[in-house]
Amino acid sequence: MRVCNTVILCVCFFPLFMGCNSVSPEKCFDIAVLNSNMLVGFANERQLRELESPSVKMAETGGGTVAMTRSEVVQSKVDFVEANLKKLKGLKQNEDTKEMLQASLALHEYILPVYKTEYQQLAKLYDEGASKENIQAQAQSIHDRHAPEFDELYNKLIAIGKLFAERHNIKVNWGM
Repeated sequence: MRVCNTVILCVCFFPLFMGCNSVSPEKCFDIAVLNSNMLVGFANERQLRELESPSVKMAETGGGTVAMTRSEVVQSKVDFVEANLKKLKGLKQNEDTKEMLQASLALHEYILPVYKTEYQQLAKLYDEGASKENIQAQAQSIHDRHAPEFDELYNKLIAIGKLFAERHNIKVNWGM
């Protein structure tokens, strides 16, 4: 009798526990597609402008602001990509989300090593005052090697995201 009660309780409460692990279509879309807006400009002029004119941060002393080093700018991108990648990997894939999540994972996994190596090398050139020619050569190398693949992965994700948003009546301004 006791085993029977346990089985009944498990059958009744299992769906409730499963519901706790699921994420709404909107939240899944936000993590997989909308967060990719932070990646726009990868291997492109936009990323170079961020490095040429870095953001500011609060100074450790004096209460004012100071420009971030280029290495800090790139590290902030690495941190964002790693954090979002962790969120993506934590989302449960199902028939509805699988294609979108896999496209987003592919994009994140493609750019992360480039940020960690080639972009950090470029940032170091900036931070150490390298010549414009050396900086431009490294930037051009990143663009030539990675822009086509990034564009393909990003455009695929956005196309899948548009279909997903339409299926779930998620209102999105695509800016087009």
